[in-house]
Amino acid sequence: MEPESGVNGTAIAEFILLGLVESPGLQPVVFVVFFVAYLVTVGGNLSILAAILVEPKLHTPMYFFLGNLSVLDVGCISVTIPSMLGRLVSHKRTVPYGACLTQLFFFHQLAGVDCFLLTAMAYDRFLAICRPLTYSACMNHTVQRMLVAVSWVCAFTNALTHTVAISTLNFCGPNVINHFYCDLPQLFQLSCSNIQLNELLLFGLGVLMAGAPVILIVTSYTHVAIAVLRIRSAEGRKKAFSTCGSHLTVVGIFYGTDVFSYMRLGSVEASDKDKGIGILNTVISPMLNPLIYSLRNPDVQCALRRVLTRKQAMV
Repeated sequence: MEPESGVNGTAIAEFILLGLVESPGLQPVVFVVFFVAYLVTVGGNLSILAAILVEPKLHTPMYFFLGNLSVLDVGCISVTIPSMLGRLVSHKRTVPYGACLTQLFFFHQLAGVDCFLLTAMAYDRFLAICRPLTYSACMNHTVQRMLVAVSWVCAFTNALTHTVAISTLNFCGPNVINHFYCDLPQLFQLSCSNIQLNELLLFGLGVLMAGAPVILIVTSYTHVAIAVLRIRSAEGRKKAFSTCGSHLTVVGIFYGTDVFSYMRLGSVEASDKDKGIGILNTVISPMLNPLIYSLRNPDVQCALRRVLTRKQAMV
């Protein structure tokens, strides 16, 4: 997707990403911190995925979705952090126009799938707790695969729409982005075209991609909470709330940061707050997910020990 000079295209061939810090003295520190965070995130999520594959007890719909979520987390952080680390090493802050739009596409693709997978996990908990007699039939292997496939197709449509829409804008003035990756709000601020249609598109698709899933998640967990409170066994209530609590924590972090990021389009200048939210989106959330799901889950902990023991034995 090469830029074209002239009336109908952008005159800018590349953007300048300022990154997290501009001070040369702090850049090595940032590199080490985020390099370690990247390794921890990738290692943690791949460990969860390996645990799910080797432990028969985890061959259930909930962990099938969790395994897919771990793959997405690895992809999400890989879209943004390695390129940022590369710029820190090379001391070059320029990003070609096409590479910027490519990064934007894959980021929204993976984040979009995340939205739907979190919704599928909430629906799974609703069926398991509120409809236990029909759970196996309603959440069989075919349904699981269909939910994941539909998630990818819907997210692809959303990401492609935004990428094509942003490619129609003219960029003929400043090309400095006060962020460490390319995203819609920051590109909107640099465009010399009328972005009203793009903002409406972002809001409309945002309602479909985030608003609808949130409504479904809240509805599912309202029914789940009512059902759990009816359980007479204190141990049963504790186990149900523990499982649901992990998922709700991830949902809260994911949607909270997204709403803050994309509903602040009235701001003329990018702020350092956007960088903080970007770190939460692309680093902290993917890094915390394995901990959140495994910290209070004995089955996952047991499977992780088996994976680590097997690795040590091979060494």
